[in-house]
Parts: sequence; C-alpha cells; structure tokens
Amino acid sequence: MIQTASYTDVGGRSANEDTVRLSAQNGGRLCALVADGLGGHGGGAQASAAAAEVICSAWDGRADPAALTEWTRQANRKVLALQTPGCAMKTTLVLLALEPGKAAWAHVGDSRLYHFVDGRLAFQTRDHSVAQIGVMLGEITPDEIRFHEDRSRVLRALGQDEDLNVEVAEQPLAPGRHAFLLCSDGFWEYVLEPEMEATLARASDPEDWIARMRAYLKGRIPPDNDNNTAAAIWVDGE
Repeated sequence: MIQTASYTDVGGRSANEDTVRLSAQNGGRLCALVADGLGGHGGGAQASAAAAEVICSAWDGRADPAALTEWTRQANRKVLALQTPGCAMKTTLVLLALEPGKAAWAHVGDSRLYHFVDGRLAFQTRDHSVAQIGVMLGEITPDEIRFHEDRSRVLRALGQDEDLNVEVAEQPLAPGRHAFLLCSDGFWEYVLEPEMEATLARASDPEDWIARMRAYLKGRIPPDNDNNTAAAIWVDGE
C-alpha cells in the first residue's frame, strides 16, 4: 500500500512558482514530483507547471531511470519552447517513480529527494548548486549550504540549455517501511534532517508527517520567505 500527502504554500512572496503533482496507477505504481520555478528569470510558475504536465502525461507506470531521463528531457524541451526574448523561464525538478519492489528518481537543480528506511535517513540527493560544490571541495559543511551566500546559484535547471544533464538513480525496495520526501529549497532550508527523522518517528501518516515538519518551518521563516512545497510518500517493501 502507498500512502501520500502533499502541500504547496506561497510563503512571503506575491506568487507561488512551485508545482507539486502526485499521480497513481493500479498495482502500486506512483509518479510524484516537485518543481520550483526560478523567480529571477520570470515565468517560473509557467515553467514548473509545464514540466509537471509533460512528465505526468508521459509517465506510463515504469520506475526506470532511462525513462525518467527521457521524460525530464521532454519537459526541458517544453520549457525551452515556452521561452521568449523577454522571459528565459527555468525550473528545478525532483521526480520519483514507484513500481512494485522498485523506486527510481531523477533531479535537476536544488529541489531534493530524501529516502528513509525504517525511520532512518538512507539517502538524499545532492544539489546542483555552487554551494554544493563548496561541500564537495571541503570548504563548507552540508548544513552550511542552507544559508550560504551562493545558496541561490543553481548550476542545472530545466530551460537552461538543450543538453540537459539529468541525475538519476534506482533502488530496490527491500522489506520494511520506506518513506520518501520530495521538497523545494523553501522547505528544506528550514527543516533539518534529524528533524525529518524525529517527526517521521512520531507521525501517524504522511499528512501528519508533513504537518509536523511544517511546524518547524513556520517557527523559523522570515516574513519574505520563499514558496515552500513538499510531497511525502510511504510504501511498505515486501
């Protein structure tokens, strides 16, 4: 059985440029995504919505890295086609696909996927950002990404160029409880990984988990905080 929940919030901005989508098929198959339009380029809401529509329309129930790469590149071509001389719209993307016994995911930019197994964080994506490069070079710690001066400098995004480099992975779903969290940077900046684990341990379902994490976020955000969005998925491996 798959349980899901999601939300998106405008935060302290005048418009919400995030998009969250969850699509399910019979037989334990799910497609979930979060896309975060890059506000500094204009058209962010249109870019994130277009990317979501392309991918959800193309998804055929598979959790296959090659397919996720192709669908993401199709979304990239759509965003590029929507650009005008006055609006070079772009968006990040994190995408999860589930089929019985298997998960696959793809991401571009700094929207993240976290994978928890039996309540413990097992994996998280690495941002495509200048700040993440600083972590890889040993110049800053992973926690210091959150408020680094280069936090907003994203190195990959849909709409950046035709030769999009999509990072993909796949993972068998071993026996146990698997929890996935997909979120935009406006969410993960204010909720720490140990807090994600702690709230997961107390949550009764994905909606409760998101609500508990949002309590941390709401207590920390400044008045002008970014849009914030998350999707939570629970699935039991057999």
